Amino acid sequence: MSYPLTGKIALVTGASKGIGKSVAENLIAQGATVVINYSRDPAPADALVAKFGADRSFAIKADVSIVSESQRLVSETIAKYGKIDILVLNAGVLPNKDLAGTTEEDFDRSFGVNVKGPYFITQAAAPHIPEGGKVIFFSTSLTAVSMLMPSYLLYIATKGAIEQMTRALAKDLGRRGITVNCISPGPTGTDLFYQGKPDALIKTIASWNPMNRIGSPEEIAKVVGFLAGPESDWVNGQNLRANGGMA
Repeated sequence: MSYPLTGKIALVTGASKGIGKSVAENLIAQGATVVINYSRDPAPADALVAKFGADRSFAIKADVSIVSESQRLVSETIAKYGKIDILVLNAGVLPNKDLAGTTEEDFDRSFGVNVKGPYFITQAAAPHIPEGGKVIFFSTSLTAVSMLMPSYLLYIATKGAIEQMTRALAKDLGRRGITVNCISPGPTGTDLFYQGKPDALIKTIASWNPMNRIGSPEEIAKVVGFLAGPESDWVNGQNLRANGGMA
C-alpha cells in the first residue's frame, strides 16, 4: 500500500518527546522515514527507533542552539539519506521570564534554541531540500492572545522572530518550489504542560478555549501532517493557529 509520504525523508527537531514525538509518529504513519533529533537523553529517541524500525527512523543527538551541532545534524542526515523533503523545526524552550526577571543567560539560551537553531538548520538544509519540499516552523498562539501574562515576554519574543522568518523564507525558498509555513499551537497536553500544574489551573486554562479543553499533541501532529503532505502545496508563508479557537 502506498502512503502520501512514501519515499519522503523528514527531519524533526526535538522529536523524542511531547509534540515532536507525535509529529514523528504521524509522519511515519504516512509513509515517511524520520530522523529523530534529541538534545540530551537518548532513551526516548532510541525507544522510538526500536518501535518503528531502523529502516523507517534514525536518531541523532544534537544541541540545536550550537551552529556546528545544527550543521552536523543536517550533514549526518544527508550522509544517510541524501536529501531532506520535510524539515520540522519543533525543538524549543519555554522560559517564564518577564522583563525584570530576564538575565543575559536566559536571553541567549532562549534565542539560541528557539531562533538560532531553526535559522541555521534551515540554512544548512535548504540546499538539500528538493522541489516540493516542506519547511515547518513552530510558534505559539500566545503571540495573538489578549490574556497574555508578562512572564511570557522572552518566549513570545523568540516566537515573533519565527513568525517573521516564516514570511521571508516563504518568498525565498518559494522560488524553488519549497513551501515554508508555521504552526502556532495553543495549550497542548504534553507531559511538560501538565507537570507541576494543579487541576484547578488546568481547568482555568481549558476554560480559555471555547471547546473548554486542552489540545492534544496528536492534534498538532495532524496539522504538521497536512503541511508536510501534497494537499498543502498551495499553502505558503502562513501561520496556522491550531488552538481550537482560543486565539
